[in-house]
Amino acid sequence: MAALTQPVPAPRSLGDLLAWAVEASFRPLHALLCAPSLLFIATMALMLFHSPDAPVPSYDRFAFLLLAFVVLLRACLLRKSLHLAGPVTWPMLGLLVLALCGVLAQPYEAETWSMFAARWLVPFVLYQLAAYAFDDPKSLRQFELFTLVVLGYLSLIAVFFMAGMKEFIFPRYILDESLGIHADRARGPFLQAVANGLALNLLGLLALDSFRRKRLRGMAAISLLAALPLAIVATKTRAVWVSFAGSILILLLSTRNRRLRRGCLALTVAGLMGIVALLSCTDHHRSLRERLEESGPVKFRMAVYQAGWEMFLEKPFSGWGEHAMQAELANRVSDFREERYYFHNTYLEILVRYGLIGLGLYLWVVIDLFRIGRKRLRSNFSPDGTVLDEHFRSVWPLMVLVYLVNASFVGMNYQFVNGLLFTLAGMLAAQNRLHGKEAHVLNG
Repeated sequence: MAALTQPVPAPRSLGDLLAWAVEASFRPLHALLCAPSLLFIATMALMLFHSPDAPVPSYDRFAFLLLAFVVLLRACLLRKSLHLAGPVTWPMLGLLVLALCGVLAQPYEAETWSMFAARWLVPFVLYQLAAYAFDDPKSLRQFELFTLVVLGYLSLIAVFFMAGMKEFIFPRYILDESLGIHADRARGPFLQAVANGLALNLLGLLALDSFRRKRLRGMAAISLLAALPLAIVATKTRAVWVSFAGSILILLLSTRNRRLRRGCLALTVAGLMGIVALLSCTDHHRSLRERLEESGPVKFRMAVYQAGWEMFLEKPFSGWGEHAMQAELANRVSDFREERYYFHNTYLEILVRYGLIGLGLYLWVVIDLFRIGRKRLRSNFSPDGTVLDEHFRSVWPLMVLVYLVNASFVGMNYQFVNGLLFTLAGMLAAQNRLHGKEAHVLNG
């Protein structure tokens, strides 16, 4: 009440108002500079729902550009050195230049530029930015929580689809049969069952590592461990089934951590129980049996593989480029009529499009991804139980292997999957650099 009796303050001067306006306009930027990890996570969340065929506005592109600006500005203000050299960087940059030259050499198509970004630009930039956005334990825990939430969402969507509870599936475009492929499977927001299964597999391995460190426990752990195998089965994709079962089996036999072994056993038991329950249902039993016996897609892929190999032999070094490759494939694969032909094999696609040079650069990237996780850190540098601790480095090669196996059955055009793997690679590379600096100081 006393405030009402006080005299109204005199209007501010024009200079004060201008200063206040400038200060207010920079407050959002200041908030982003203080929490780049949250902007990074928000960008990846938007990428999750922007598959090549999804009718979703390109908000992720704006967020991606904003993320790059904010992270680089923060690094400059904090006077952090930028590390452009190192593993993965140079071969990825070479692939980026090759792809960019191919895109610029053909008429403009929005889909072509979107594919270019998802395949090469997004993973390359996220690999570089991850080191600066996730530079403290708090931001790493935020990323871990994000991966667990995404795993829970993808698992629930797959289980709802398999159970026929389609009213609970969000976003609704997942159910649109005119978009993407595999409308009869649990394909998630990727609109492609293999990509959905790959994301579930990678996120599942991260969840097992969280279970090992006791960050995931209780009902949350039980729910995820029970839903994940069912979600994998719901993709109705043989490559996903094999890679998931193989990764869990390898981890079960190779790990020395008892808690991690218990998690793998729990997943195995839950998966077997889920399969038995599904086979007891007539509709699911028939659906899974038909999927196992289906040979039509295999014939189509073999025809595309044969045509692609013949095209490679004709232009082994220079490659065909995007536009010429599509036209030539349409001429050679005469028994099948498609609007657009895909190799469904990342390695053959790179080989035909960019030749041996492109495949060599890609293999260089693969070798560097394995090398990033080989370095063993001192326990006092990365204490046991923290995110990306030393024990995680035994899981990392398995994640890369799962990615490579699935790349044999799909073109890696999914920016969320690519971004997830290369973000983790960027975190590990940054950790290696910090460890190397500390070792140099101690030895010096």
